Amino acid sequence: MRSKLLFLLLFVSVIITSCKKKNIDTLGGSQSPIGEVGVTLATTASVNGVSSVSGSVTSLEDGISSFSGSAVITNTAIKNILSGFPGTSINGNNVTVSGIEFKITTEGIKSFNGLEEGIIVKYDAKVGDKYSISGGGKRTVISRSTIDDYPWGFMDIKVIQVEENVNKLGIKKINYWANHRFGLVGVEITFDDNSTANFPIFASAQNP
Repeated sequence: MRSKLLFLLLFVSVIITSCKKKNIDTLGGSQSPIGEVGVTLATTASVNGVSSVSGSVTSLEDGISSFSGSAVITNTAIKNILSGFPGTSINGNNVTVSGIEFKITTEGIKSFNGLEEGIIVKYDAKVGDKYSISGGGKRTVISRSTIDDYPWGFMDIKVIQVEENVNKLGIKKINYWANHRFGLVGVEITFDDNSTANFPIFASAQNP
């Protein structure tokens, strides 16, 4: 099975900061197989002139996984946003992004580069938990399943939902859905006009 992170990389790389490895909050746990070199990423979504999305883990150093990805993007506005992002190459409608960094463990997921630095989720999270991020904001746990109620691929799974209020560069907020076994399984971006883009995410590895 495959995981989500690539669409999140492409669309939310717009909120990257220059801050890096500040250790705002610590993330423990053992190295997750999802962050190992060679793991591939994909999404079933094809949204707003974006298709053929794929990605993979290209390196793992000191517990931090570096991701790269590619997509076909015909949406000029999205290409213009991505053109200013370090590590992005645009050749016609073919876009590649590299240097996206996450720490992915059996305890949770923390972003380092490509999103604002900070914890995205801890699998032992309780509703109301908050994680600090480098821009001064928070990611907040707003729900936690008690039954398998989140449709993902051909099954329903339990998830933790985390919300980040962005309020810049045309993005109002981001919602993340994560599962202790499959990692980050979904991302929803809400834009300033209240339109949304939803990305189910799948990875070729999973936690034990």
